[in-house]
Amino acid sequence: MNVNFAERAHNHNWKLDPIVRSLLDTDFYKLLMLQFIWKNFPGVHVTSEVTNRTVGVRLAEHISIHTLVEQMEHVRELKFRRSELIWLAGNTFYGTRSIFEPEFLEWLERDFRLSDYELTEKDGQLVLRFSGLWTAVTMWEVYALALVSEMKTRAALAEMNELELDVLYARAKTKLWEKMERLKAVPEVRISEFGTRRRHSFLWQEYVVQVMRAALGKSLSGTSNTFLAYKHDLEAMGTNAHELPMALAALAKDDEELRESQYRVLELWQKSYGGELLIMLPDTFGTTQFLEGAPDWVADWTGQRCDSKDPLVAGDEYIAWLLRRGRDAARKRFIASDGLDVDDILRLQAYFQGRIRFSAGWGTLLTNDFRGCHPRGENSLDPISLVCKLMTVEGRAAVKLSDNARKATGDAGEIARYRRVFGSGAVEGAVVTV
Repeated sequence: MNVNFAERAHNHNWKLDPIVRSLLDTDFYKLLMLQFIWKNFPGVHVTSEVTNRTVGVRLAEHISIHTLVEQMEHVRELKFRRSELIWLAGNTFYGTRSIFEPEFLEWLERDFRLSDYELTEKDGQLVLRFSGLWTAVTMWEVYALALVSEMKTRAALAEMNELELDVLYARAKTKLWEKMERLKAVPEVRISEFGTRRRHSFLWQEYVVQVMRAALGKSLSGTSNTFLAYKHDLEAMGTNAHELPMALAALAKDDEELRESQYRVLELWQKSYGGELLIMLPDTFGTTQFLEGAPDWVADWTGQRCDSKDPLVAGDEYIAWLLRRGRDAARKRFIASDGLDVDDILRLQAYFQGRIRFSAGWGTLLTNDFRGCHPRGENSLDPISLVCKLMTVEGRAAVKLSDNARKATGDAGEIARYRRVFGSGAVEGAVVTV
């Protein structure tokens, strides 16, 4: 890939370089979840909100609200291209063809629209909220995070001259290649690129994916970015996220239904998907209580993704649970995806080798690791922790407890109720940096 990043950054024209170029420029799991929502909850209304957990970075002082609105309106004008829909219809995902139903793809082409939004500023932070039908709100998550992340990048780049930009990208490329060199020495490692939502820029993410493909070969399982998978003939990776159990929990009528909602979402999911897409994400309300109360059929799922617990602890817990349930852990998948970098990936690969099929979802510190690369030693390009979470479902507060209390979201009273119902203690885990 021959891109002069310094020149492009020095001469940014947003109409030439829009941040989001296609509605496929999103994580693959969002499309799987959109089909799930379209099929099961087409009339449900929700709200969601972007939050900057790195409160020391006052985004509203760096990002023009006017320019962000321009970028968001550009995304709202995009439509799925016919060629993209044909690819979704005919491609094989996770070994399965026709994973997307014809009626769903027709709906994407004919009726899909992104919801309204509100964008304001408070205490130096952007306040970005979405409201409407769940099918119209859910896709904003990755688009919005990618927009805000890259606009932060562009603001920092605008303060640099072309020579400084040359130095910046030379250092970043060297840093990236040094990571690839370490991973090449362990050919059994399996990595998926998960860096869309907090990427440095679209062009940099595309460059990273192409470097990984050239350097890692079969160790690169694929990319979560559907557009890059489509464009570069890669595997599209991803399954589901916390949004689904959060929504079903909010819709629960009483405490008993609330407690069972985390398994109800799995029942519904496996009616649509199978095989490698049966990856559970048990930490929405606490992994330990999830496993302790899970019906036996949950142990037949293909694997587990760990997002907020120490993956060494979570992996051991999952393996022990499988063995107690009489399942062969070596045939199962364990995916770690929270704030990983090379050291973490190599340590986890060595630890789980031969015990379970380990793979890494490598995100922010792959596609946005410019730490130490700024020619003036500034940290303006360091990544921050941006998230977009459900706030309400049919007017009811949505809650995420997490295995790390620092990641809990929702009304304080509802968080306390959920902890009582699920029996999840507030465990303060690692500081959230990305």
